[in-house]
Amino acid sequence: MDSKKIQMPREVHIGPDVLEQTGSICKDLRIDGDILVVSGKNTLKIGGKKAIDSLEKENYSVDSVQITEATKQSIEKVDRKLDNISLIIGVGGGKVIDVAKMASTNRDIYFISAPTAASHDGIVSPLASIKDPQGSYSLKAQSPIGVIADTNIIRNAPFKLLVSGCADIVSNYTAVKDWKLAKRLQNENYSESAAALSLMTAKLMITSADAIKPRLEESARLVVKSLFSSGMAISIAGTSRPASGSEHKFSHALDKIAPQPALHGEQCGVGSILMMCLQGGDWEFIRDALKKIKAPTTSKELKIKPEYIIKALTMAHTIRKERYTILGDRGLSKSAAENLAIKTEVI
Repeated sequence: MDSKKIQMPREVHIGPDVLEQTGSICKDLRIDGDILVVSGKNTLKIGGKKAIDSLEKENYSVDSVQITEATKQSIEKVDRKLDNISLIIGVGGGKVIDVAKMASTNRDIYFISAPTAASHDGIVSPLASIKDPQGSYSLKAQSPIGVIADTNIIRNAPFKLLVSGCADIVSNYTAVKDWKLAKRLQNENYSESAAALSLMTAKLMITSADAIKPRLEESARLVVKSLFSSGMAISIAGTSRPASGSEHKFSHALDKIAPQPALHGEQCGVGSILMMCLQGGDWEFIRDALKKIKAPTTSKELKIKPEYIIKALTMAHTIRKERYTILGDRGLSKSAAENLAIKTEVI
């Protein structure tokens, strides 16, 4: 039997003000040598400086770099700082973490994920979403050696970002259905344990929806733990299948064509309503769950015109063609896409 490698963080710290313990956490992880902190302009102020101060108190030599987009150019910018670096810490949102993750993978350097918002499950997954002029694409990466999620910082991030993270988790429902379909029709590898963990996380998010409130530390902690759990399902599976199916294809299509795309998790949530209907499942349940966590359920709430929703539905099957989903190989016709969006009240 072939062996399988599953990457997991060695330490996970989730709680208020844990960024102020960054230096001691690195000591516990036996990190020697210089450290690079990757952040954005705002996230350097919000959390990056706290991490740097904590590291310097433990006598680490620390350098920093700021990035604005998750692009190949940003990865190269970080790479130019990596000579003699033993550890990269990404302090920021998804773009910062994905760039730090890829730069660490390319150089085989340890990486710590320190999210300042809980907007999607890339916090811990062994994948990174990188953009180019044609859109975004997913790359294999190494999982972080550690996670430092400061819930006092995350609770003060815009509530919209927390809601986006919740919607991303809810969309696990349709992702797992697509995965099961690919197993039946394409004999694709399928992990019962990864699928079960993914669905359990989505169910927990929905049953805990009443607890998701603005600026509440307990809400931030709940969502971060759920995103971590979803990321672990991806690590166990060795693929993003437990958390990415036709609803993600729809979101990536919107990223390509919409003049102003919504947040990733928001788009995936709406995509999950549409795809659950295609899958013959209870799409009203998904819609009502998203409403409960105050996530968008319509094109109007996404602030994306209906014509872009229709176009994204008709082209979604062309995204990641190797990933079989309910959309099949030919996708939806324009009339079928319109009927679907109208039936589900997305438009």
